[in-house]
Amino acid sequence: MTRTSFNTKVVHHKTAQEQIQNSKSTPIYQTSAFTFKDLDHMESYYEGKSPYLYTREKNPNTDELGMTVANLEEAEAGVATSSGMSAILAGILAVAKAGDHIVAAEDLYGGTHKLITKELQTFGIEVSMVSFSDLEKVKSDIKSNTKLLYTESITNPFLRVENLAELVDVAKKSGVKTMVDNTFATPYLLQPYTKGIDLVVHSGTKYIGGHSDVTCGVLVGEEELIQKATEKVVALGSNLSPFEAWLTQRGAKTLGLRMKQQSDNANQLAEALRDNPSVKRVYYPEYISEQGHGAIVTIELDHQVDIEQFFRSLGWIKIAPTLAGVETTVSYPVRTSHRALSEKEREKIGINDYVIRLSIGIEDAEDIIAQFEQCINQSIK
Repeated sequence: MTRTSFNTKVVHHKTAQEQIQNSKSTPIYQTSAFTFKDLDHMESYYEGKSPYLYTREKNPNTDELGMTVANLEEAEAGVATSSGMSAILAGILAVAKAGDHIVAAEDLYGGTHKLITKELQTFGIEVSMVSFSDLEKVKSDIKSNTKLLYTESITNPFLRVENLAELVDVAKKSGVKTMVDNTFATPYLLQPYTKGIDLVVHSGTKYIGGHSDVTCGVLVGEEELIQKATEKVVALGSNLSPFEAWLTQRGAKTLGLRMKQQSDNANQLAEALRDNPSVKRVYYPEYISEQGHGAIVTIELDHQVDIEQFFRSLGWIKIAPTLAGVETTVSYPVRTSHRALSEKEREKIGINDYVIRLSIGIEDAEDIIAQFEQCINQSIK
């Protein structure tokens, strides 16, 4: 039977190995190592004839998760890691080494910004942070030792949609690789690999897992690059545990259903907040795909709104430093996701005390809208 639609693919995924007991759900291989009947059997692992030796190197649950996301992104291969950040690092190190240079978008998630601008220096990798809104600027920053262009398909928190086709064109003409964080869009809305991007990374903690109960990352892309990234994951000990992989895999089965509801809700909320006089600006993509435009809405409140009171008036909406669970939450970039940036760096990309990121859940849209409108009204000075 041919399985081509997203929801069918994500439910009827390829398993890492045949299940002897015909289990409907893949078992959790909660083991640190695998045993062998004799030395020849053990040697077969090193000859590539036996798949598993030690869970830090390989495990059926982590393999299955990597394969599932790669399949949804229509990529050649994938590897699951301990977090989105470790997946990003593995991807970068698969391409760049000491003495190399990468060009990254300046309006990235704060944690990624810190990793790239500060930690990569300890690896001897040079970095240029530039505006990817101007690809001529990106071109001008590419040097003879540039190996990678790094950005997000939908940026955090202002939801700028990257022009992937033009980015790929710039990269190919310059002979460099591309890597895109597709966490906000998920493969339900976008598949950057199909547009020519070499590596695609996800914080599986967010929409892939979807239930705020795991921390993981997934990197997919060209098989050769994923092999190199996997070597980094093994060497650095940033593998994902079998149980976390199993939970993420379970959550991934409803990714399409969740993203449809959450994106529809976000679209309705964005429209409602544009009409609210106490909302200075609403950031929400005009177009991502036929399936929707994403489940994040970022707003800048008018200065007549008391920010402290706003966060006290949220009611059933939770304050959280993350996003993408089934429940609606809000985060405050100045004090959470972009806290590590200097005030000058935040100002450059537009983050101020009145910017709030809204992660929209699966609740009924009218309830979400009513709660935010009530919250704003109660917060006017």
